[in-house]
Amino acid sequence: MLIWFVVLYLMVSIGIGLLAATRVHSAKDFAVAGRHLPLPVVTATVFATWFGAEAIFGVSSTFVKEGLHGVVADPFGASLCLIIAGVFFARKLYKLNILTLGDYFRLRYNRSVEILTTICIVLAYLGWVSAQIKALGLLFSVLTDGAVSEPTGMVIGALIVLTYTTLGGMLSVAILDFVQMGIIMGGMLFIAWLVSGQTGGVAPVIEHAAAAGKLDFFPEPDPWKWLAFIGAGLTMMLGSIPQQDVFQRITSARTASIALWGSIIGASLYFCFTFVPMFIAYSATLIDPAQFNALMESDSQRVLPTLVLQHTPVFAQAIFFGAALAAIMSCSSATLLAPSVAFAENIVRGFFPGMGDHQFLRVMRITIVCFTAGVLAFALNSNASIFHMVENAYKVTLAGAFVPLFFGAFWQRATTQGALAAIFGGLSSWLLVEVLLGEASLVPPQLIGLGVSMVGMVIGSLLPQWVGRPTPADDLHRALHHRAAAETHHAGEHPHQS
Repeated sequence: MLIWFVVLYLMVSIGIGLLAATRVHSAKDFAVAGRHLPLPVVTATVFATWFGAEAIFGVSSTFVKEGLHGVVADPFGASLCLIIAGVFFARKLYKLNILTLGDYFRLRYNRSVEILTTICIVLAYLGWVSAQIKALGLLFSVLTDGAVSEPTGMVIGALIVLTYTTLGGMLSVAILDFVQMGIIMGGMLFIAWLVSGQTGGVAPVIEHAAAAGKLDFFPEPDPWKWLAFIGAGLTMMLGSIPQQDVFQRITSARTASIALWGSIIGASLYFCFTFVPMFIAYSATLIDPAQFNALMESDSQRVLPTLVLQHTPVFAQAIFFGAALAAIMSCSSATLLAPSVAFAENIVRGFFPGMGDHQFLRVMRITIVCFTAGVLAFALNSNASIFHMVENAYKVTLAGAFVPLFFGAFWQRATTQGALAAIFGGLSSWLLVEVLLGEASLVPPQLIGLGVSMVGMVIGSLLPQWVGRPTPADDLHRALHHRAAAETHHAGEHPHQS
């Protein structure tokens, strides 16, 4: 009965996605849902995109093993990322009326910066999306008691998400996120309520975690441990800002204010709800210490689904796995769409500037299929945990894309030469330390990359310019705002053509 419930849920999800696909008539509909999403939908899609495999399986298992200081990257860094993006970048980016972050880098700097930063963004998604696909494989394997292997489950999950994402784009993703947000919240809270009945309430779980040192947030007074702690937090906090999925949610909103508040409210909901699977997973160590402590040593990611399967009724199992599938599928679809749209717009389209709208729409869909194949291959051959796959994904954007975005938006003197120096300096120094020293490095390699990137931007911008000077930030925003207003006026005069 549980398996049939899951099958029914998957069919309904695909049906909703295909129904939304009938309203996609242009590349703008596909990429940013026509820029007309209301606040509840923007909030839901921000929350549902980030509340995925790492929040349910990765963060919860890491918390049980390492405590709060082990999850500084997620949810603490991840939530702050969304708030920073909303407060400091939402209005600036929204009024540009562009499809991708790569468009901003091209207009603020040049085509070379656009290509390099887009490649960084696409590579960052490889680990994040692979974590979602890996979680789907884990879920299908647990559900069928091993009848469906994890690799086979990954293939099945990837094909399901690919179907409605390829056809419906951002509109399908947004509508499904809105539906799935309610399922996620209701399902997780219901399971937490059931589990608390077996532990004697919430208080005994919190007291046990506190006594075990799991609620200690800050590391020991060791400067190198503090550097590692800060590095983990900054990687997610700043490395996630130059990401296409964050940008898409900002630009899909109906107004700039909705973009701002959708990010803030979605981040707040995300932060609060990640503690629910943490509570459920830690409760397992009180309910059956011998079994779940052994499972923590062998495969900690199975603690949560195993607890639900063995210690809750079938009805509760259906609710949990429905909520888990909702979370992972919504995150998977969003993270498949974002890099594919960026690659199609900022890499492929640049070589074919005369491409029509319908041709470009076809290119975006083909890119999603190709990216899914690459993600699936990576997931099938990776031994990393879900949490670390997501955490490591943002190192490349922290070292290579954050500084050009931040300085381009807030420093008038930032130049193309400075941006190129920041990208090459940040990436090369990060990779060099990562390859030569890895975990033996006293300073996290990505922090070294971030520091070198900042130095490269400042020095490269202040030295005599060998590369063409870019458009100053304020002039760029003003020019694009006028262009967007002109396009809106033109669309009103010629609605059919629009």
